[in-house]
Amino acid sequence: MSWQLQEAKQRFSELVRRAEREGPQVVTRHGEEVVVVVPAEEWRRVSEGGGQKMDFKEFLMSAPDLSVLDLERPREMPRDVEL
Repeated sequence: MSWQLQEAKQRFSELVRRAEREGPQVVTRHGEEVVVVVPAEEWRRVSEGGGQKMDFKEFLMSAPDLSVLDLERPREMPRDVEL
């Protein structure tokens, strides 16, 4: 949705609620798009962690917990293959 600046100022709470529910809200001034109001979670996602880039170790440490996966190999001997 697009909001004129004056309307956005008068109805700021509604503007924020709509950004949370419906996604980005565009604010215009004199017919030109000047800002977009987005939910904080979306901003963090698109700005790569809130503007801070992770180093490689932080990236690896942020991975999901893989201990919940069943990664056990069977203990039996491999089968014989004839050539």
